Amino acid sequence: MVESDSSDGSVRAGGDLQDGNLQDIDLDLVSRTLVLEAVAEALDRYALPQAAAKAQADIRQRLNGGGYGDIVSGYQLAETLTTQLQTLTEDRSMRVYFSPTPLPELSADTPPTAEELAYQAQQSQRRNFDINRVERLAGNLGFLQLYGFEPPEFAGDTLAAAMTCIAHTQGLIIDLRYNRGGSPGMVALLCSYLLPAYPAVHLSDVNWPAENRTQQSWTIPHVGGPRYLDRPIYLLIGPETATAAEEFAYTLKQLKRATLIGETTAGKANPGAGQRLHDHFWMFLPMGQVVNPVTGANWEGSGVLPDFKVPVELALKVAHYMGLTDLKKHSQSLDQELGAALATVKNQLDQMQQDLISQLGGLR
Repeated sequence: MVESDSSDGSVRAGGDLQDGNLQDIDLDLVSRTLVLEAVAEALDRYALPQAAAKAQADIRQRLNGGGYGDIVSGYQLAETLTTQLQTLTEDRSMRVYFSPTPLPELSADTPPTAEELAYQAQQSQRRNFDINRVERLAGNLGFLQLYGFEPPEFAGDTLAAAMTCIAHTQGLIIDLRYNRGGSPGMVALLCSYLLPAYPAVHLSDVNWPAENRTQQSWTIPHVGGPRYLDRPIYLLIGPETATAAEEFAYTLKQLKRATLIGETTAGKANPGAGQRLHDHFWMFLPMGQVVNPVTGANWEGSGVLPDFKVPVELALKVAHYMGLTDLKKHSQSLDQELGAALATVKNQLDQMQQDLISQLGGLR
């Protein structure tokens, strides 16, 4: 699966234009028609052919009937098409964007240059490959916070170091609450750390209808650090958890390898890419359909549901307390650190719950 986070940077025409902060262009009939025809053509590569045909027929019918004649604003056309396409396809990932400055002549199929790859690697390194926190929590639980899934060729060594750091903990909390996705290869790599080397585990398929091909994802036999096996995994998720992060959570949930704590995720499953439509318009188009080998489905639209639904603000503390409680159940004797950690985390969780209730009461 590839990153399909298309929500960031979306433009809402009405309020911003009223503030006078955005430039616009005056659309004429020719430009408007070119954009609409380009959208209809791009839909040939959409992940769901039946939904694509429905959207294409609607666009062409409106176009032939003079349906978009009153739209002269670039922002308004982008917003109108986005609403229309999302309604017809029931796909919130599909979105049309307007750029007041001309867009470069780039294709989604154009491979990055060596210079572009070097720049991406440098920027990824500056963020520590989105491996934001690695630590041992009180009571001997590991904690790994990921803000994204960077490609394994960038992040593999750092992930190996992180897994080495938490290798001797007795349970692991992985925080994906603010993870917008990224590389499918990194999803497979991290899953490989949490599952046995043999036999290989089938993680997911991606069907590409326009290309008539299926891409499979499996665990790999060799990882750069110690595997994390036979110990509980707690995954923190929320509304900002999207795309590849959702794939990771959904996969481990179906394999019964992790307990999910938090709130329902964004519901963006199907991978895609940006499509240039016109000098001033482009769209994000989902072109593949993810299929989980256990369920035969995915989380598009519905999101990944937590096993324990709690506010995202409390998810980490709940997972910490749950992990300590599980350790206590399986320990023949309660050691001093575990007992102290249980009492401390319980008090902290109680206080956080009271604070949250007070804040909600103040909003009424």
